[in-house]
Amino acid sequence: MAGFILIHGSWHGGWCFDLLAKELRARGHEVDAPTLPGMGGTKDELEAVTLDGWGQFAAGRCRAMREKVGGAPVILAGHSRGGLVISTAAEIDPQAMDGLVYICAMMLPAGMSRAEFKALEGPNLDFDAIIISVEDGAGTIVDPTRAGAVFAQASPPELVEQALPKLTIEPHGVRSTPVPVTPERWGSVPRIYIECTLDRTIPISSQRNMQALCPGAAVITLEADHSPYLSQPMALADALEAVLP
Repeated sequence: MAGFILIHGSWHGGWCFDLLAKELRARGHEVDAPTLPGMGGTKDELEAVTLDGWGQFAAGRCRAMREKVGGAPVILAGHSRGGLVISTAAEIDPQAMDGLVYICAMMLPAGMSRAEFKALEGPNLDFDAIIISVEDGAGTIVDPTRAGAVFAQASPPELVEQALPKLTIEPHGVRSTPVPVTPERWGSVPRIYIECTLDRTIPISSQRNMQALCPGAAVITLEADHSPYLSQPMALADALEAVLP
């Protein structure tokens, strides 16, 4: 038995983990899949979001989970942009969790931001084309008519159809914030990187570049798109359990 905290990626919410959470609970685990504060908010609410604030939020959910599960392991997992959040949470309070899991996620070295990594990697034309700036640049949204082909092309169509209307506004400022990680704190927490070979949002080449930039994570490979919680929920649950001591 373990406690899992699942942090969603850009434009999503805790709802995206519903199938995965159901499977983990069926296996006897506790699961917390919150929606990050500020998602879908007003211009002022979007501008108030910071990476540190999201990291504090995730670290707090880990501490609450530790109280709930007692001596059982607490695992903090992040999908896509959620990787920035779990890295920050581990730097803030490395004792709050027993393992980190990056699900085709942003795992960046100290001082690098999402925007800087994107600049290094170059354009992803299909992904870039679906992003729309809103609220005077304070947030972005994705075109739901084209997002399925980028986020979830290998997932069951009926699940994708249900998910797309739930996509919401993402605060824009976090992507330019450098990740504040150190070997002594973030680096002290065991890490697993779950790479997804069919990913069209963060291509497998980019995922492996991040693994090279941040050595030390064990790697599990899934033949999945950018939404493995839809396309491979059972295999993803297996991979999450692999981090357990």
